[in-house]
Parts: sequence; C-alpha cells; structure tokens
Amino acid sequence: MSFKFEKLIIWQLAMDFGEEINTVANSFPQTERYNLSSQISRAVDSIALNISEGSVEQTIPEFKRFLNYSVRSIAEVVTCLHKAKRRNYITQEQFDYLYAKSFELMNRTLAFKTQLK
Repeated sequence: MSFKFEKLIIWQLAMDFGEEINTVANSFPQTERYNLSSQISRAVDSIALNISEGSVEQTIPEFKRFLNYSVRSIAEVVTCLHKAKRRNYITQEQFDYLYAKSFELMNRTLAFKTQLK
C-alpha cells in the first residue's frame, strides 16, 4: 500500500535532494542557523511537499500549479546555494554538484508537468 506520489520519480528525487541539502545546511556556521540554513532547508523541503500535496485529489490544472510551486522552490534553493558559495560555506565542487542536481530536478519536474493531461 502506498500513496500515488511515492511512485513519482520527481518526488523520490526531491526527497533525496532534500536530505543532501539539509546535510550541507547543517554544516553552515551557527550564525546562519535562523537565516540561510533555515531558508534553504524550508525551500528544499517545499519541493517534495508540493509534489505530494498537488498529486492528491487535485485536478490536473491544480496539480500543475503545485508543480510550479516546486519549480519555484528549486530556484530558491539555487539562490541559497549561490549565497552559500559566496560566503564560502560550500566549495565550488559542492556548488557544482548541487547545482546540477537542482537543474536535473527542475527539468524533470517541468517535463512531468507537460505530460499531464
């Protein structure tokens, strides 16, 4: 027994991505606990949360709206990653890896959205 969204690849990727980002956010300085760490954690969690919420008993247009929220949250995560890199909280290699994961998740989410009919 499972929920429909648990079978969605984009939800699974969003869940994995969320754990990776939270691991990185937990390494930020203590002074960022209520700022950048909190912001990036909330944004990354919002990706999977919106996918799951939109998939349950929603019309296709409503589901697409929630997928748009997920894409916006991905953009927010990317901006937080830029901030973290500029503040030297993450290395260029970490940034590049997480940026690529963000880009892949965004593209997969947009592609999934276009398949909905």
